Amino acid sequence: MTPATATAAAAASDANMWNGIDAEIRFNDPIGGATWFAAGGCADVLAVPRSFAALSELSRRCAEANVPLRVLGQGANLLVLEEGVDGVVVDLSAPAFTRAPWDATDGTARGDHSAETVRIGAGADLFRLVQDSKRLGRGGLAQMAGIPATLGGAVRMNAGGAYGDIAQSLERIEVVMHGGEMRSIEAADLRLGYRHCELPAGCIVVAAHLRLPHGDPKKIEADVHEIFEYKKRTQPMGAKSAGCMFRNPTDPATGRRESAGKLIDQAGLKGLRFGSAFVSECHGNFLAIDRGGRARDVLELSNQVQQRVLAHSGRRLEREVVVWSRQQVPSFPEERG
Repeated sequence: MTPATATAAAAASDANMWNGIDAEIRFNDPIGGATWFAAGGCADVLAVPRSFAALSELSRRCAEANVPLRVLGQGANLLVLEEGVDGVVVDLSAPAFTRAPWDATDGTARGDHSAETVRIGAGADLFRLVQDSKRLGRGGLAQMAGIPATLGGAVRMNAGGAYGDIAQSLERIEVVMHGGEMRSIEAADLRLGYRHCELPAGCIVVAAHLRLPHGDPKKIEADVHEIFEYKKRTQPMGAKSAGCMFRNPTDPATGRRESAGKLIDQAGLKGLRFGSAFVSECHGNFLAIDRGGRARDVLELSNQVQQRVLAHSGRRLEREVVVWSRQQVPSFPEERG
C-alpha cells in the first residue's frame, strides 16, 4: 500500500469524516457475499445515503480527501476479491434513489405516470421495472427481461442481450459528479455502444429518463415471456455466476461481433475448473462458483480461459464482469507486472 493509498484508507475509515451526513455508514462490510457470486471480501466503508443532498456531500468529501468512491448495484456483474476493496462503496437502495413515477408509499400505483418519458431512480431494480412496465402496458423495457441489475448499473454498461439494450429507451440521465455537483446528460452525449457508456470520470448515476410508450399489455407480456424462455433455455439461470464473463469480441475480418461463448466452447473449455470455479456446461461464457467458493478462483479461471481462447482462435476476450480489489487487476493476464 502506497503512502497516498494508506492516507485515503485512513480517511475513509475515520468516523469523523461522516459526521452530519444523512446516511447509514458501515465499516468493514462483507459486500462480496452480496454479489451474485456470493464470494469475496469486504468494503472498508459502505455508505447508504438517504437523500441526493447526502450523496452529493459524501461525494464532495471523498473528492477532497482523495478517497476512492465506487457504487454497488445488485452485484450481478461484479467480483470482489478476498482482500476486499478500499475507499467508500455507495449503496443506492434508499427510497430516494429507487422511485418510479407509479410507486407510492402504500405499494399501489398512482395515476400520474401518463407521460411516455418517465424519470426513474438509478437504484431501482431492473427486474421489477420490466414486470411493472408489462403490468402497466408500457413498452421500451421488454428487451431487458431476465437481466439482473439496478437501472443505474444497466446504464453504466449499456446492459442488454440478444434482443437489445437499455440505450434503446434512454433519453438522458442525472448524475452526481466527482465533487458533488449535480448534472444532467443527454443520451446522445454518452456514446452508447455495445456494453459501452462514456460517463464522466468518477460520476454516479442517480436517475434515468426512459421512453416507455403505451402499448398493448398482451403484446408486451408476450415479448417479455419470449425473452425469459430464451434465457431459461440457453443460460444456467440458477448458477452462482455474474452472467456473461466476457464481452463478445469483434471479428477483424468482418467487423461483426462473435459469440464469446462459442469461442470458449470451440476451445473445449466447457466444464474447465480451477479450484471452486468452473465454466458452465450449459453456456461457455458463464463462469460459476461452488457454494462457499473463492472469488480468486473465478479470476484465475477467467485468466486461463482468456489465454486458451487466444491460443486456439487468436481472439482476445475482454472481461465484462468488473473486478474490485485493493490493486488494479489487468483486463488480460499478459498485462501483469
